[in-house]
Amino acid sequence: LEQIDAARSEVLIANAYFFPTRGFRRALLNAARRSVTVTLLLQGKADHPLQHFASRALYRGMLAAGIRIHEYYPSLLHAKVAVFDGRVATVGSSNIDPFSLGLAREANIFVDDRPFAAELRASVYDSIDEHARTVSLHYWRRLPFSLKARIWLAYRFVRLLMVIYGFD
Repeated sequence: LEQIDAARSEVLIANAYFFPTRGFRRALLNAARRSVTVTLLLQGKADHPLQHFASRALYRGMLAAGIRIHEYYPSLLHAKVAVFDGRVATVGSSNIDPFSLGLAREANIFVDDRPFAAELRASVYDSIDEHARTVSLHYWRRLPFSLKARIWLAYRFVRLLMVIYGFD
């Protein structure tokens, strides 16, 4: 969160299970409002359907704020990395969801090294360019009602689990 709040030009995140807390979402939205380019590479294939559908409920607000979302499809995405302003990078085992961050024993390291950050940034953008689909601002409008219903129900259920476990 500190790196997102300090970002001046770019926040690039690649993460498999993306269901951030309100505070994390607020930080991303605030960065976008500051004209920081926020780009997300998220998993397109569902290996955990509940979380997969729940995360899609967050797309509309993020896309409307100018956050760029891409979904990776060739295989399951297992990345858990981010680059901030092309200078600081993080790599680790934690997903951006309260269960990984709060219940699991996971960790990330932060590296303040421009060459490392540049290499990681290039790798993520290569994956976006070669293997991802861009999610458009009109994503929600094109979805069939049955899929919107599954997304809404999954989101509400995951939010309930967050309340039960004391997150957010």
